[in-house]
Amino acid sequence: MNRRLELFSIVFLALNAVVVGGGVTSALADEAGVEARVGELRGEILSLLAPAGAVATETNPNYKGAAAPAPAAPASPAAADWPSYNKTLTSERFSDLSQINTKNVAKLKVSCTYDTWRLTSFETGLIMVEGALIGTTEFDIFSIDPSTCAENWRRHEEYPAYIIPTNRGAAYLDGSLFRGTDDGRVLAYDFKTGKRLWETTIADVKKGEDVPAAPIAWQGLVFVGNAGGDFKGAKGHMYALDARTGKIVWQFFLVPKTEGDTVRGPEGTSPLDTSTWKNVPGAPISGGGAWTSTTLDPASGLLYVPVGNPAPDYDNSVRQGDNLFTGSVVVLDAKTGAYKNHFQLVPRDWHDWDVSNPPALIKTRGGKRLMAVAPKDGHLYGFDLADNKLLYRTPVTRIENVEEPFAVDKDVHFCPGAAGGGEWNSPAYDPVTNFIFTGQVDWCVTVKLQTREEMAAVPLGQVWTGDRNLNPFNVFGKFSRADGFWAGWLHAVDADTGVWKWRLKSNYPIMGAVTPTAGGLVFFGDLGGNFYALDAATGQKLWGKKIGGAIGGGVITYTVNGTQKVAVTTGYVAPAFPAEIRRAKIAILGLEGY
Repeated sequence: MNRRLELFSIVFLALNAVVVGGGVTSALADEAGVEARVGELRGEILSLLAPAGAVATETNPNYKGAAAPAPAAPASPAAADWPSYNKTLTSERFSDLSQINTKNVAKLKVSCTYDTWRLTSFETGLIMVEGALIGTTEFDIFSIDPSTCAENWRRHEEYPAYIIPTNRGAAYLDGSLFRGTDDGRVLAYDFKTGKRLWETTIADVKKGEDVPAAPIAWQGLVFVGNAGGDFKGAKGHMYALDARTGKIVWQFFLVPKTEGDTVRGPEGTSPLDTSTWKNVPGAPISGGGAWTSTTLDPASGLLYVPVGNPAPDYDNSVRQGDNLFTGSVVVLDAKTGAYKNHFQLVPRDWHDWDVSNPPALIKTRGGKRLMAVAPKDGHLYGFDLADNKLLYRTPVTRIENVEEPFAVDKDVHFCPGAAGGGEWNSPAYDPVTNFIFTGQVDWCVTVKLQTREEMAAVPLGQVWTGDRNLNPFNVFGKFSRADGFWAGWLHAVDADTGVWKWRLKSNYPIMGAVTPTAGGLVFFGDLGGNFYALDAATGQKLWGKKIGGAIGGGVITYTVNGTQKVAVTTGYVAPAFPAEIRRAKIAILGLEGY
């Protein structure tokens, strides 16, 4: 392909928000100026078409109320940092900082911005520890000053880009940082210098596997799994690695192991067999990717692993049975990888409704030990961990036409679609209000099935959804541009009852992290680049501003020299989402005068 035609193709892809075989970022790695202008051009076009970033809050007349809000506890020394993907290993995401609060949040402003100079799927969950703010892109890991945005160091890696290149963050433990890569490795770095310490391969890119999830780390171990659940023959696994050496301590198969599968380390004991996978000839057991972060209970030593969809995504007639452990939260002994329990939320999934985010482990005001999780099926689930029983299943986005079977001779429209519901960011829990907050994507999809012959012809290692609409524009179905196109929801749900107190609807999907604080606030952003602070008790908007491109990654808060800051990732999120493309940046906000 000559350079002129190549540039034309790149512009065409950028204008249509499509990434193929590595996407716009990889194709223009040596053309930074053109890359930036392509993104700006598409951003200008979309900004003319996009609705304003309006939000509207509704109060539930059927909510019976709860006890008066508990007083916020004094901030602990640990509140100064945000040391893990969801702050705590138990994933509540609550910050007991209150310097920024309902009375002064109107004075919030952007203090500084860090520009990665990349057009990339910027989904990183930020961490702030030991005076440094850490983030990742698909190729880079960097450390910046959490107050001034000055860069401490940045490490760039070279490897072929994945079909949908992304990375969701790093973990920290004992002076080291850990991240996954698109070419199937886990890398360790020196926290202070960025020097590479070790690398370990845990995924096979030839099968379509990669490692986009943010690891977590605890007691000398690094926990991370591999993605690739939408590819024929790819399987999800969970791993624990030695934090000092990178050696695999244990491996756990999230779908049944079959002949020819690679065993990379000692296996955790498992009851899993092929009895829940009655596949037709030529349809290999596939799916169960671990493409998002995990949750760990330090008190019990149990690891909670969210598991993705089975494949082919949309045709479950070729895989009879419940297809364990897809669509589940699997509970493992963190030290040994031994199976302890599982919660299957989406048996024999046929809508691509992954369990897509780490569950929050909370103690409610009513005294319950609860696991809260919000997968892509559009519900918030609450499980009582005393007996593992389901307490509630609360709808938190639009749900339509989900029972109609798919067919080869007609289009079937349903909501939420494959890019809808709860994505990679967890529910958050506020112990002051006893509310669980969950951000959701309201976006439908249309699917028409391939024939059995067409599915059988898909080579191993290729995208295998079963959808006839599959093409570079519709990787996971044909996304609807009808019915108001798309929207976002934020629900405040009573943790004891599952009844929502208030909910907010945004003109844009709410995909980024949601963070409640002891200042009576809940922070979140949308794919329009709008960032908001609400009154956590009522949902009233107290502050809002467009601060950059789409917000689909981390929203964290911390203190530096006694001053509270809020850090937010902004920029291009994912090729499936026709959001305004801007370079990946981090905005740090603080109060005027601080």
